[in-house]
Amino acid sequence: MHAQETTFSELVQGEKQFQVPLYQRTYSWHRDELQRLWDDVLELVEERLEGQAPAAHFLGSVVLAPGRISAGGIQRWLVVDGQQRLTTLMLAFTALRDRHRERGAERKAERIHDLVLVNKYRNGDDHYRLLPTQADRDAFTACVESSPRAGGPGNVGAAYRFFLGALTEGEESGGEAWTDAVETVLSGLLSIVEITAAEGDNVYRIFESINNTGVGLSQSDLLRNYLFMCLPTRGEAVYRSLWLPMQERLGPANLELLVWLDLVVAGNSRAKQSENYRDQKKRLAPVSSDEAALEAEIASLARRAERLMRILEPEREPDPELREVLERLSRWGGQTHYPLALHLLDRVDDGQATPHQAAQALTYAESYMVRRLFTGYSTTGSNRVFMEMPKEIEKDDDPAEAVRRFLTKNKTGARVWPDDDAVREAILSRPFYKAGRSNQRLQVLRRLEESYGSSEPVDFAKARLTVEHVLPQNPAHQWLDLLAEETEDGQSPEELHAALVHTLGNLTLSADNAKLSNHPFRRKQEILDFSALRMNQEIAGRERWGKTEILDRAADLAARAVRLWPGPEAGTAPVDDEWSGWKELRAALLAMPAGTWTTYGDVAALIGTHAVPVGQHLATRAGVHGAYRVLTAAGRVSDGFRWPEGQESGDARTRLEAEGVPFDAAGRAHRSHRLTTADLAALLGKDVPEDAQPSLQADDEHHSAAGRFERQLRENQTKETVDGVLTTMRFWERQGGHFSYGRASETSCFPTARFGNASDSRVLWPLALYPISGTVEVAFQYLKRRPPFDDEPLRRELMTRLNGIHGIDLAEVKLDLRPSFPLQAFAEHSEEICAVLEWFAHTAALAEARRMVDENPDTF
Repeated sequence: MHAQETTFSELVQGEKQFQVPLYQRTYSWHRDELQRLWDDVLELVEERLEGQAPAAHFLGSVVLAPGRISAGGIQRWLVVDGQQRLTTLMLAFTALRDRHRERGAERKAERIHDLVLVNKYRNGDDHYRLLPTQADRDAFTACVESSPRAGGPGNVGAAYRFFLGALTEGEESGGEAWTDAVETVLSGLLSIVEITAAEGDNVYRIFESINNTGVGLSQSDLLRNYLFMCLPTRGEAVYRSLWLPMQERLGPANLELLVWLDLVVAGNSRAKQSENYRDQKKRLAPVSSDEAALEAEIASLARRAERLMRILEPEREPDPELREVLERLSRWGGQTHYPLALHLLDRVDDGQATPHQAAQALTYAESYMVRRLFTGYSTTGSNRVFMEMPKEIEKDDDPAEAVRRFLTKNKTGARVWPDDDAVREAILSRPFYKAGRSNQRLQVLRRLEESYGSSEPVDFAKARLTVEHVLPQNPAHQWLDLLAEETEDGQSPEELHAALVHTLGNLTLSADNAKLSNHPFRRKQEILDFSALRMNQEIAGRERWGKTEILDRAADLAARAVRLWPGPEAGTAPVDDEWSGWKELRAALLAMPAGTWTTYGDVAALIGTHAVPVGQHLATRAGVHGAYRVLTAAGRVSDGFRWPEGQESGDARTRLEAEGVPFDAAGRAHRSHRLTTADLAALLGKDVPEDAQPSLQADDEHHSAAGRFERQLRENQTKETVDGVLTTMRFWERQGGHFSYGRASETSCFPTARFGNASDSRVLWPLALYPISGTVEVAFQYLKRRPPFDDEPLRRELMTRLNGIHGIDLAEVKLDLRPSFPLQAFAEHSEEICAVLEWFAHTAALAEARRMVDENPDTF
């Protein structure tokens, strides 16, 4: 075998083809992997635009074996390993080509097409420089050929849409120079080790050996070995007194985290955990021959380990004010605040700041995150903001004021810290229930409840509270009749409901969500009045609950929010004066798979406005990608729709049909291809609502939830449907299956298959049954991240089997989402649904058996 370092452009140049063998799995990168790669690309782009000469970023290896020369004379290379990276880069270049085309840079687009994506003068399969597995081939070639179905369902289409969205967003602020810098980075600054097998090597054996290697040394392992190699006389004593206690206190994962944070707090705001060893070795090189200096460095790291434990476990912090804010940030989740928190604890322990100053500085950091959550700003880039703080804050400054200045001084992009007016407006109009993660929404409401200063505060550690809607998500007619009294001209009660239901003014905390359900307000009043929460008692004191009451409460909560989370100084409103909702709208349209459509109302509910302004924005803003996919509530193309000047012409319906959207004789798009607000939120990577996933429950709670589900089922569905559902549930239990239940007022039921043991438990669920609304969701969105259904062909087979049942029509374009079918399908077809569930359980069990054999070959 031969190995050499190369770049992507060098790897693909010339007439050749990379073919992914059939024994390789399908393309499987998701948003998380794509985002990590894109973050690395953006860092190199930023350095290049600043006039620096960035070093190449090591992407990984690609192992190739010579294949047969095609009939057309093309040298084929089998991709033994590295197909995920290779396919991802090809899709990134496909999206880059299409961005060039959209802004009229045709020569740049053709250069990418001819030199990277295709063998220009070859036909058939030989035309493509990359030929994925059969399961991915159609989706990939659709992107390369700019087919109307480019960017459809599945991982290939999702990756193309990810890069198209990222490039569009970046170009809006960076212009052509930014896009050119991206192309330079993708072509020449991503380092790849090309390993080429010799003729006659056993390719499959190479593949097996690469993918069945043992656990390698971590970055902290490499650093430890280096340090103690440099301590020939003091090593044993230093290891015993400093390193080993630190290692045992933190554990492997947190030790890696500490080594990275040590670099960041020292001023390396571009440090990556994957390169801890390289960067630490470089930093320590000047003292590598001085044992006393190296021992001092390890002692410093050990002190920081103790401080990191106060961040990870805030109860260790002795100062009550500082402990309280660390606890809030810990409940918020994530590691964004870690670099700043560790820097501040350094200063407190060194006597350079008081605990009060550190607590106030962290309160500003909390405010930055909460205010951006309220107003809908992306979390992308927030980690970089906090990584830059330690080196920007002068040691003689008041750290609280320094943090406030830092967050205020640059008022664009990831640094936007929304002011009071922006927060008030967002709380009144934006769908807070769709924002951030579920624990973050709960923490915001918890803090707001605590602000009432009750004489008998709730013990939140013991109370099992969840976020609850007062105006229900699935309202009965009497709720809609109430809203009809407050609609504006041309607005339906359903549209007003969509605009209000997920706003903060309509949300509260409750442990009685199952009791609250979608009951009339009078019944909810009786329940809320007995709540220990002051916010619930205030809601119960209202005479009615409609638009006026929701907006009044939102205004009160907004006033509390701007006091609890202090923002930038007055007069420092963001320079970026475009409303963030319009940016979110454009991101949502870019994320839509080909062959789908949505409505003005769905988009409006996503971004926190009304359908009319959405229509006006799309009609007046030129060049919004995918605007033709936004239709009326009836599924028709709006009479006012026009293509942007200089772009497409013709009928929008024709374009949609070419992408795969079916229309009926009355000109209405098929509803199975419609994306709801929840679908759009999922495509943008927003958190899954609590009611869309199962909850772990104790035996007594599980029994109670099962009873609620059956009661709601009998109260809302026909006898035939009830009998069919219960028959299917009994069948599932005979197969060894289990059930989990949601915690929302409508008690959803999830047939689950469980594997492993208590310490290593894996749970799969194919369906979610909703007894009140009468729908069944198919859990493709979750299965795509859970073996074995992370393999796309298996999810397609599940969809095919379900679609073979009369009355079930799942659109292929929703393969990554949560398409639904009527619960009444169980009335006549429970036996066929049982057969699908049996196949699902058998497929999952077979994959689990294979996994156990692979992990424990000596046992079997």
